[in-house]
Amino acid sequence: MGGDQQQARDTVIVGYTVYDPSRSDWTTTDQVRIRGQVCEITGEPGDWGVSPFTGLEGVVQFAADRVTG
Repeated sequence: MGGDQQQARDTVIVGYTVYDPSRSDWTTTDQVRIRGQVCEITGEPGDWGVSPFTGLEGVVQFAADRVTG
């Protein structure tokens, strides 16, 4: 499983939950830059829609991961 160099590495996964008020059209194949690092969107982005209490637009929420190692 993997070469000598790959076996000596530790895999580190950093996960983020993003709340995007711009309501961009994100998909699971997109990449996003978070704190200067390129991350992959994981899972299906969720649209919070319109608040029934205020009538204001909600956010788009998605998970993003950065894998190193």
